[in-house]
Amino acid sequence: MRFIGWMLAELARSNPLAYTELMHTIVELPEYKKRVEKLLSEDENKQIISYLAEHPKAGVLMQGTGGVRKLRWAKEGGGKSGGVRVIYYYHNEDIPLFMLSLFGKNEKANLSKAECNVLNKLTKILADNYRRQS
Repeated sequence: MRFIGWMLAELARSNPLAYTELMHTIVELPEYKKRVEKLLSEDENKQIISYLAEHPKAGVLMQGTGGVRKLRWAKEGGGKSGGVRVIYYYHNEDIPLFMLSLFGKNEKANLSKAECNVLNKLTKILADNYRRQS
């Protein structure tokens, strides 16, 4: 027991940063990948992925979608007005965060009711299928 206490003390002394945030697994669905190629650089996409891996609840919950979130993201050199809207699904820590789609602010402000209905069905399928595999 003393050895374990000593090891923990050494670890705390040699590692002054506290790591309390866990990185969340991210899955990019085909629609998202297709849209990323058109709208973002590889580096911009990596920044979004890294951010959401640490902050999965960052986006605003969209009503009528079954838990889909929308994150406003400023493109490099463009400000928020020239940015994109990242559409993703985060259920909880037990399943990955799913990157669903992405659109430029100049394309549209929000998703249509029909698109929200499709996302609502998709989120149920993703959550149910992932739970069965786990």
